[in-house]
Formats: sequence, C-alpha cells, structure tokens
Amino acid sequence: MEKEPEIRIKSKETLSDDYYVLHKVTIDYKKEDGSVEEQIREVYDKGSGAAILLYNKVKRTVILTRQFRLPIYINEGEKNGMLIEVCAGLLDGLDPETCAKKEALEETGYKINTVDFLFEAYMTPGAVMEKVSYFIAEYNEGMKITDGGGLSEEQENIEVLEMDFDEAYAMIAKGEIVDGKSIILLQYAYMNIFKEIK
Repeated sequence: MEKEPEIRIKSKETLSDDYYVLHKVTIDYKKEDGSVEEQIREVYDKGSGAAILLYNKVKRTVILTRQFRLPIYINEGEKNGMLIEVCAGLLDGLDPETCAKKEALEETGYKINTVDFLFEAYMTPGAVMEKVSYFIAEYNEGMKITDGGGLSEEQENIEVLEMDFDEAYAMIAKGEIVDGKSIILLQYAYMNIFKEIK
C-alpha cells in the first residue's frame, strides 16, 4: 500500500458565504518521492445530507419526487430543468436517520417510523464536502398523512410520484433518471429487494 501523503494547509480564503460556503484552499502536498507540490482548490461546503428510497414489496412500487433544479436547467441548455429523485435533504443539525424521516414526510407525505441504513458516500469529492447517508424504508398507504410536496418557505414545489419499480428502474437506462443518489438507491433496490420478486 502506498504511503499516505503529507498535507499542510497554507491558506483558506472564503470566496462566498451566502446560501452555502465556498472556500479557496492552498495546500502543500508532499509526494511519495519527498517533493512538495503546492495545490490550489475551491471547496464547496453545503453540509452533509441524507437520501431515502421508499418501496412497497407487495405492490412492487417506489415513491420518487419530481422538482425543478436550477443547475440542471442551466447545464442542459435551459430545458425544463425537472429532475426525478428520491427524497433527500441536508442534515441541518439533525442526525441522518431523523433527517431521512423528516424529508420523506415533507416531500412525499409518508410518515416513516422504521428505516434501514445502507451506507455513506461522497458524490462529488473533487470539489464538494457533502457526505450523503443512504436509507431505504417500506411504505404503505396507511402511512400517508399529508399530500407532501415540500415546504413553501423553502420554495419547494415537489411532485410526488408512485411508480412501478420496473418502470422506474428502466428510466435509468433511458436517461430519464439521471440523479446519482437515486440511481444508487434504485440499483440497490433492484439487487436486494426486487430482483427475485416477480
């Protein structure tokens, strides 16, 4: 195994501190051959988050959401910017499990009491500090206590989608589901929940 690099932070400058925080960081990176290389990186700190996929084995369905995402709108040449996703949100001081349950209720209207933690992963580690905790949970109609749709004070306009799992899974290959966290959770569900249930 290669020797761990030696890192020394030389400077850290805040470029933006509006909605999230953007830092410009200069480091000395000591390489395996002993030479030191100065590196300058911009690091975006938006906090860590949690994502959850709600599924129903009996109905063979999942709950997804659809909402406008400005970066998608800009990146896709100003098309409609709508993205199909699993429920997710920033921790904002909560533990990941509590956050996952809160987001499920706010976005979909389902009150989830029991969740299964799967793993944690960084989605864009080259520039973004966010670490996402991934969960799955079973749902049924008795858990639906509100319409969902997100919080108006957070300017959320979320459409709740109950979809056949096979239809949702096929949307990945068709390029209709392009959100990384959603692809990860749908792939997990395919391999561990729905693959053998026909």
